[in-house]
Amino acid sequence: MKFGFVLPSGGARAAADFARLAEDSGWDGFFVWEPVWGVDAWVALTAAAMRTERIRLGTMLTPLPRRRPWDLAGQVATLDNLSGGRVILSVGLGAVHDGWLAFEPDPGRRVRAELMDEGLAVLTGLWGGQPFSYEGRHFTVRPTDFAVPPPPVQRPRVPIWVVGGWPAPRSMRRAARWDGWLPNLVGAEGAGHTEPRHVREGVEWVRAARAEEGLDMAGYDVVTEGVTPADDPAGARAVVEPWREAGATWWIESNWSVPAEDLRDYVTRRLSAGPPA
Repeated sequence: MKFGFVLPSGGARAAADFARLAEDSGWDGFFVWEPVWGVDAWVALTAAAMRTERIRLGTMLTPLPRRRPWDLAGQVATLDNLSGGRVILSVGLGAVHDGWLAFEPDPGRRVRAELMDEGLAVLTGLWGGQPFSYEGRHFTVRPTDFAVPPPPVQRPRVPIWVVGGWPAPRSMRRAARWDGWLPNLVGAEGAGHTEPRHVREGVEWVRAARAEEGLDMAGYDVVTEGVTPADDPAGARAVVEPWREAGATWWIESNWSVPAEDLRDYVTRRLSAGPPA
């Protein structure tokens, strides 16, 4: 199991400082969130890449339906080259909230799902190199040789983790098709309150879905999130262990409730204590 940390807020300089601390303290990944309007996630990750050598870097997560996929393809490939192949891209439909609706209308979940699928196709197609063309409901791309940027270092592509709503088949099939599953419980059982048993059931579903398409589980990630104590290593391991047993391959430390005035002290203390390995 690998261990990552999400910086809940803060600017690019903070991201650089904390990513270095995370690397020095034995964490495997450092992530920032991507707002509609706010601190630019890719600038923050670029600053983090300049201060680190080993740790994986990414977003938790990028709301792909509201991004132009060619813009994102360039940002991710540029960072992957800068960092020597350390980027992970996490994508989802996006949680619609006032910080989104203040600037853009919500086209609806169905349209966002279409934009997600088309965006992933364009993104990975551009990473594959020219000539590339695409004709979809929302995006049209034709081949071009104008200032073509270098592809990502990682081949065949930067790993893509996708939110999958368990047990919704269409959402889960999308997540199974890529490189990792970010579990999200949907339906009457209690939306958002994912438990290890849901992950265990979902992993078996993903395994079967991938087998149908001739894919195995080698290198496929199952990514869970939560909070563990910094001052109780045994207690931290006890929190994580049920998720590992259920099939999770990553634990992402993600405490979104830290007040801004306590951020530096909290992040410093939690990162310095090391992951709940």
